[in-house]
Amino acid sequence: MRPTAKRRPAKPSSLRQDARAIFEAGLAAVRADEAVRRALRVEVTARGEVLACGRSRLALRPGGRIIVVGAGKASARMARAAERVLGRRIAGGCVVTSYGSAVLCRRVEIREAGHPAPDAAGAEAARRVGRWVDEAGRDDLVLCLISGGGSSLLPAPAEGLTLQDKRKVTAALLRRGAPIEALNCVRKHLSALKGGQLARRAAPARVLVLLISDVVGDPLDVIASGPACGDPTTFADARACLERYGAWRSAPARVRWRIEAGMAGRLPETPSPADLPTARVRHELLATNDLALRAAAKRARALGYRPLILTRRLQGEAREAGAFLAARAGESRADGRPLRPPACLLLGGETTVTVRGRGLGGRCQELALSFAIHAGEGTNACLLAAGTDGRDGPTPAAGAFGDGLVIQKANDLKIDPRIYLSNNDAFRFFRRAGALFCTGPTGTNLMDLMVLLER
Repeated sequence: MRPTAKRRPAKPSSLRQDARAIFEAGLAAVRADEAVRRALRVEVTARGEVLACGRSRLALRPGGRIIVVGAGKASARMARAAERVLGRRIAGGCVVTSYGSAVLCRRVEIREAGHPAPDAAGAEAARRVGRWVDEAGRDDLVLCLISGGGSSLLPAPAEGLTLQDKRKVTAALLRRGAPIEALNCVRKHLSALKGGQLARRAAPARVLVLLISDVVGDPLDVIASGPACGDPTTFADARACLERYGAWRSAPARVRWRIEAGMAGRLPETPSPADLPTARVRHELLATNDLALRAAAKRARALGYRPLILTRRLQGEAREAGAFLAARAGESRADGRPLRPPACLLLGGETTVTVRGRGLGGRCQELALSFAIHAGEGTNACLLAAGTDGRDGPTPAAGAFGDGLVIQKANDLKIDPRIYLSNNDAFRFFRRAGALFCTGPTGTNLMDLMVLLER
């Protein structure tokens, strides 16, 4: 029988402390290095050694090598964990992560590159990764470590395109609020590695892909644009995405030519799922946003709250999501729906921001600001919205606290939070209000986590 939730006085500062503790508990459950160390192991059988992970068991063939490649904000820590499990069995490899996220590895080369905008360092790292997989032989095993951010960190422009071409298209889609699915559909068809092309280039070697998901629903072909996963999208889909978000006409001529040539059959499509059979390419999902939410709920219950995971698929405009959550908080106090206070509503997912202003912010901060505005100064609720990777948009903050305290602070400073919201300037607002949530790089990346507390 569960203990009855204990009531405590409603202190806004204590709500922030509890929200932080709940968020950090969720984060601790999905550390990338621990996820790899829990899942990956070497088994000794009568026929030799076997690399085991989840449902996958792949024989380590005599004379064969283990080559480690990968990309993503968590990939460096994943590589270090793989080294601790496999040691000298690893022949070498290359993994690319974001600036500030590198860790020391002995056998795997770690490179840093730009995110979310790809840069020259990422392009050079992608060439290095490409050389490793091109050289893989029949008896080799390619261990591919993938986490969120891999699309930007592994920019290998397809033949005839430049890095600047890809950057321009990516920036246009981001400005117009395109979701990750649309962004990655386009990226796959402008790349030499994404959309299953890394696995195709590694043939005839076997490929084992370990993933940490930053995508709603965890579709394998979308995480980091699925470098080793068969691609269900086509050149026609890529053009439709560009048109839907108003980026087709402004796309570089070389990009439009490539997509039109692909649609006309003059260029090969990315590998389909049937082109990459599971006998040669296996995927194992190690950590997800759902795991973080369940750990957060456990911590919330220990702190005396009634927890409820409201959704694992939060999407849409950040400011609209903030207004929606403010309304839910009001209902909790008025009629106990969906939970009677003390309540903890937990949400996972990834919203988007359609940029109309010239401010500085990220989707989590914009969501928190919208929540605070709609909840008002007298609210007994506190919302912490933050990215699990430790960085929200182009800011050094992971997210922010939205509560009555920030509205009170705005009144004291005689600033209007609505003006900051309309200018997409949530970061500067929360910096002035003293309500930024900063973690630094966390070494993992599983979308965003929202903790809404009410007493």
